[in-house]
Amino acid sequence: MPEIFFVIGSKGGVGATTIATHLATKFAQTRPTLLVDGDLSGRRAGAVVFNAIAKIDARRAQDDFAIAEIAPNLTLFEMAGSIHDGFTIKPDKVEQFLRSIADTTKTVVVDASQPFAAAVRPFAVRATQFLLVVEPSMLGVTGARVMQLELLKFGVPDSRLSAVISVRDPRSRVPSSEIERALKLKVTGEIPPVDDKRFEKGIVSLSECLESGPQAADLLVLQPSAATPLGERRMNDRTKGNGVSANAPSALRSEDTMTDRQKSERSDLKAEIHRELSRRIDFAAIGSNADQLRLEELRAEVDNTVAEIVARRPSIGSAEEVARLRQEIIHESLGLGPLEDLMSDPEVSEIMVNGPESIYVERRGRIEHTAMRFNDAHQLRLVIERIISPIGRHIDEAVPMVDARLMDGSRVNATIEPLSIDYPTITIRRFAKNRLTIDDLVSKASLTPEISDLLRACVESRLNIVISGGTGSGKTTLLNVLSSFIPTTERIITIEDAAELQLHQDHVVRMEARPANVEGRGEIRIRDLVRNSLRMRPDRIVVGECRGGEALDMLQAMNTGHDGSLTTVHANTPRDCLARIETMVLMAGFDIPVRAIREQVSGAVDVIVQTSRLRDGSRKVTSVSEVVGMEGDVVTTQEIVRFDQHGLDKEGKLAGNFVYTGVQPNFLHRFEEYGISFEVEKLSQMQLSVAAW
Repeated sequence: MPEIFFVIGSKGGVGATTIATHLATKFAQTRPTLLVDGDLSGRRAGAVVFNAIAKIDARRAQDDFAIAEIAPNLTLFEMAGSIHDGFTIKPDKVEQFLRSIADTTKTVVVDASQPFAAAVRPFAVRATQFLLVVEPSMLGVTGARVMQLELLKFGVPDSRLSAVISVRDPRSRVPSSEIERALKLKVTGEIPPVDDKRFEKGIVSLSECLESGPQAADLLVLQPSAATPLGERRMNDRTKGNGVSANAPSALRSEDTMTDRQKSERSDLKAEIHRELSRRIDFAAIGSNADQLRLEELRAEVDNTVAEIVARRPSIGSAEEVARLRQEIIHESLGLGPLEDLMSDPEVSEIMVNGPESIYVERRGRIEHTAMRFNDAHQLRLVIERIISPIGRHIDEAVPMVDARLMDGSRVNATIEPLSIDYPTITIRRFAKNRLTIDDLVSKASLTPEISDLLRACVESRLNIVISGGTGSGKTTLLNVLSSFIPTTERIITIEDAAELQLHQDHVVRMEARPANVEGRGEIRIRDLVRNSLRMRPDRIVVGECRGGEALDMLQAMNTGHDGSLTTVHANTPRDCLARIETMVLMAGFDIPVRAIREQVSGAVDVIVQTSRLRDGSRKVTSVSEVVGMEGDVVTTQEIVRFDQHGLDKEGKLAGNFVYTGVQPNFLHRFEEYGISFEVEKLSQMQLSVAAW
């Protein structure tokens, strides 16, 4: 088992991360070393210091753990990329990982920002030495004593604990002899400020002291304190009393604890850096979809500029603070500013910016206010321009709203004055990195295995399906899932206002509508693309959303041999969906009798799948209905399955169950024609009920 050095700060901002990273870098000069970022709040200090966020994120997308080689002999293990990762990481997985590297890694340095969390326990129980980083002031020593007592309760004996003095302000320094006497601990090293030329010598001296220390056996006796529940006390201490959500990024939390003078100095420094960058780089010409090579060149230019200006201000602080400042500047200059952290959070499904200081997100169907903020309305406007410019969209007083998309497929809507009265706004509908499957929807109780089998058979037998639902109810997600059932041998044409669909078949042609240019020319509407697709020999036509006159062209396509088409419609019930389609056909501008429209609808649409976002934030398929035909002047439907609600359970989750109405679908003969095996008796395994209409 390798040597494990557990670095713990006696309080936030004492410099523990700076010491841990430099100590690991020193050890890596002579042996394979692992640096563990044990901060479960998602601060990502290690990745920021070593500029390794892209490497870490790429590895996290491929494996359970985010591990990346950041220098020769030096590997970074980031335990949590966000605060939500910190709640889900499993100690047994960490245990397995530690055992797997036992023979190849000689030294492990743990930046233990949450030393009592269960996830870091596998390192703690084997730690060679616990290093308590102490600020040499009366307040710092008091905080160190409190942490020392907590560690003792947790099972860490004083024989495994030593103090490391982190000198920040020499003017208010308590002598090391006094610190040893107060804590009854040996002082292993004294580390000057990072901009002090003696800093490197202090790190070397500390590493030599640790190397010469005794090799202790595994503790394996650590116990959680009854007074300190695992992982809770430290998180509460970090957020208590400052009015900042635990979900807030560390950069904002640290800024909120600054004095007014420190905030002013930091703001002035950032303003100076931005002015210099604006002189060197034309940011207006840089879009959110700039190629990777260009972005790397720009990041290098930003790094050089930050380094030049910071070098003239040695009082800026630690390497960690400089690295955080650099990352903020990169986000503000090249990315989406404060939205970058939200865009990297997998739990965030929607981002809503109501102004520079009013940013909300949706997590698991619930809307939350965040501590993120833009510097001003100008920065917010710049981000909007950066999003829309690469795809040829524009926004100004004449056209004060725009729809666009990001490179990852996320959908963006932006508005500016005079349309939005107070401030510019941005709404981003994020796409999950991992596309959901039908099994994912079943596991999330959005539908049942029986309903998934029914929908699969409907797609494979080329029934025309309309997915109906309100805003944010999961229509596009379900459309993506159902499209995966289309055979790979078929030619698929997708038509969207802003490209969102993610079909994995090989033979797919994607088309996107285009707004008019500044002169009011060049507009290409959805209905133009639908008509054009009929000349492209499609097997399937998938329209992301029908919202206007294209509904007429879609119905005609469905009625003229292009079976198996799919689309979505904004409506609250299947009956409302039919009325909405009728209204949209009238929007095409033709004087068509209502009965003729309804005959077109009854002949074209086979199945309506209703989706809903319920009160608890969950999204479900709440109804599957078949369009039967006409009775007089009315389009008739019959509901096959639906979701019955029964209020809320004790946890605030919506209680209910999926029921089968007992109706025998008329389209079963289509299943037989296409040789699709489906037993309607499977539906009867669900609870029986009476049809909704």
